[in-house]
Amino acid sequence: MATGRSGGRVRLQDVATLAGVSMKTVSNVVHDYEHVSDRMRERVQAAIDELGYRPNLTARRLATGRTGMLALAIPEMDQPYFAEIARCVGEEAGRRGYRIIVEQTLNDVEAERAVIRDREEGLVDGVIFHPARIDTLEIARLRPDTPLVLLGEAARPLTADHVMIDNVRAAREATELLLATGRRRIAFLASVRTEIAESTHLRLLGYQEALIGAGIPLDPALVIESDGFGIDDGVRALTAALDRGVAPEAVLCRDDLFGLAAMRALSSAGLRVPEDVSVLGWDDTSLARYATPALSSVSPDKRAIAASALDLLEDRMNGYDGIGRHLLAPYTIADRGTVARLPR
Repeated sequence: MATGRSGGRVRLQDVATLAGVSMKTVSNVVHDYEHVSDRMRERVQAAIDELGYRPNLTARRLATGRTGMLALAIPEMDQPYFAEIARCVGEEAGRRGYRIIVEQTLNDVEAERAVIRDREEGLVDGVIFHPARIDTLEIARLRPDTPLVLLGEAARPLTADHVMIDNVRAAREATELLLATGRRRIAFLASVRTEIAESTHLRLLGYQEALIGAGIPLDPALVIESDGFGIDDGVRALTAALDRGVAPEAVLCRDDLFGLAAMRALSSAGLRVPEDVSVLGWDDTSLARYATPALSSVSPDKRAIAASALDLLEDRMNGYDGIGRHLLAPYTIADRGTVARLPR
């Protein structure tokens, strides 16, 4: 617990003393009142950060009508990408004086509807939601009263604030990276038919655009479909394709889990990564960085996603009631140890 100069819990007075301002000014900064100058806000915030001051949530609610609590709803907590997004959102929210309640929907339609429909009024000030099953049109029909920002991909019209990366462009660039290494038989490993998220379909489109742009005919056999989303599912799918005689020179994967699956299946088949077959994952999770060899991966800027989502949410909480806004977060391609030029 943070302690003040007297050794007890940090109080508003401690912050005011360190910043050289009145307690009222500190309170105005804590409650985000607009009339505080940027210079004064920075001065007070520096004192808050130095002392580790945390506002009393009950007092904040009485003063502002807010709880200081936000909800983050994600499909699965044990998926590396969502776990890392949750951490980034939690850290960014904490810097802004909020606390996060995390809930998982487990890709269940009714659980996702409940995120919107059954939100108890007054429990949280806003919701950041990564839907997997319901689209933005249904979300609009549910008419959420609580300020809401969506994460993830959407092909339907955007009716709410939304933060995502450009999946089509990223997949096209990832495929072009593989093409630039001299590899032309590039497979796409995903769960296309059973996929419930829009992201895989958009990534497949970008992959196809890159091949067409390079004058390479699309080969349906190179779109390798898994029956599930786990590493074992990906291993079985690629192993079955190899047994059928499919011979890719590179594999673009729906996520890092499938990237690891591809590496395992190829190794079991006696193929070397990246000498014989290059592998490119997606999401740039810790799994990618600590694989052997380290997995090259499309890397969404998760901290930028978290910051953009909270920017939009705070706008809504502060009264913005305009149309839904669509923000594209940056990404890079982390080129590590699993992509190499095709040996001559």
